[in-house]
Amino acid sequence: MTVNFNARPLTKALIFRIQKQNMHYSNSKYWDFCAPVAGILLTLSFAPFDYSWLALAAMAFLFAAWRGCSAKRAALRGYLFGLGAFGSGVSWVYISMHDFGGAGALESSLLTAVFAAFWALFPALAGYLSVKMKGPGQVILTPVIWMLVEYLRGYWVLNGFPWLQLAYSQLETPLAGYIPVLGAYGAGFIAALTASIAVEICRGKKRLLLITALTILWGTGALLRNQTWTHEIGQPIRVSMIQGNIAQDQKWRPENKINTLLKYKRMTEEHWDSNVIIWPETAIPAYLDQVQDAFLAPLANDAKLHNTDLIISVPVQETAPVKNFNAVITLGKEQGMYRKTHLLPFGEYLPLQPLSGFVLDLINIRLGNFTPGTATQPLLKAGGYPFITLICYEDVFGDLSVRGLPDAAFLVNVTNDGWFGDSIEPHQHMQMARMRAIETGRFLLRSTNTGMTGIVSSKGEIVGQAPLFQETALTGTINPMGGMTPYARWGDRPVIGLMVVLLLGLLGYGKVNVGRISVTAV
Repeated sequence: MTVNFNARPLTKALIFRIQKQNMHYSNSKYWDFCAPVAGILLTLSFAPFDYSWLALAAMAFLFAAWRGCSAKRAALRGYLFGLGAFGSGVSWVYISMHDFGGAGALESSLLTAVFAAFWALFPALAGYLSVKMKGPGQVILTPVIWMLVEYLRGYWVLNGFPWLQLAYSQLETPLAGYIPVLGAYGAGFIAALTASIAVEICRGKKRLLLITALTILWGTGALLRNQTWTHEIGQPIRVSMIQGNIAQDQKWRPENKINTLLKYKRMTEEHWDSNVIIWPETAIPAYLDQVQDAFLAPLANDAKLHNTDLIISVPVQETAPVKNFNAVITLGKEQGMYRKTHLLPFGEYLPLQPLSGFVLDLINIRLGNFTPGTATQPLLKAGGYPFITLICYEDVFGDLSVRGLPDAAFLVNVTNDGWFGDSIEPHQHMQMARMRAIETGRFLLRSTNTGMTGIVSSKGEIVGQAPLFQETALTGTINPMGGMTPYARWGDRPVIGLMVVLLLGLLGYGKVNVGRISVTAV
């Protein structure tokens, strides 16, 4: 016969008994004290340290710390973890504000601390939700919640801040094979799932089954890493990236303007044998209309004579009404303009007005006031092929790198990491840029003011890189690429949608099975 009865009292009693047995273990201060240390270990998994396995160890510790404790305690541990990660991983914010933004040491320290404390709220949120929503399938549920919170942080809050996301630490591991298929969020989920499974294995739960699952996950990644999704569509293109190495505190001084222009002109003339020459972000310290006739027009004529295309970054000002754009123009055989669409908060515009403007005025920091370009701009062309333009930190957003595919044959990123001096930021930024090459199956040309200028292959490998803080030109060849990776076709939406379905399904399954138990007797 079949007997149905309400199992809520029994379930609550069992949960209370289990929690009582594990109370001392789960509420140990050990987890609290070690959480920020685990966050620092996460930072060490990224460039320039590149201890990729530490990302998995740090996440395994965090997921284990959330087991068996209250939601509030999990939030605390997540927050402490976030303080360790962001306090160490984005400490370069201090350099940008103190060394180049004009703020004092105290103000810069406080603002950097506030910056890290704000982003630490997201691991805290993930911890709170993981405990609050716990149920059957926790080994999958916790990574799902973690990645959905990461998506919230990476795309939506303050125009997105995807720094220190798991997938970027795994570019040299078998998990990189998932990137051209699932993108950064999908590969990050596999990494988080790996950490979650490791916790269950250490707890002695279904070890054989879970070890088999890990073997399949990583084995599949290794096989996918050998898969080629795109193909060459023409002859190699000879390219040169100019690294002017002009100090950030000298770049915009009026007395340096002429010397800066002459430097880039001289370095360009030394490489007329290249098909494409690229200057870094805002290489020209003046608005376009101020240098158009006297400087750029003759340079464009010289480029045509040498059968070379120039890709130059320059600020553009329009009138009626007045609008400023961070832009890239092409000169030579092909002429066009791209206006940056995804602006940097607190660098190119001020969110949270009027509060942010008031605070920055108090500490005497002056920032840019730019307008975003439209999302439907035509592709620029150079070397005979259209390419995707990414200005500054646009290269940390996967959705921007796939716009214009499959037409674009390569990617171009111009940036200026001189704002962050000799810190870990240029290394982190290059690591994130490499992700875009893997996702799209395209070569990436990256021209920077002070470094890291580089050529990245369609597999994400750095095939050429200029040294930091040196005036130099990096020359090499790339192959124009055609075709589409699965990620380029689908983007992030299917992966995020699947994780939402998993979340709702696991929560719904948990409610059904916890709320009512069916007992069958024969």
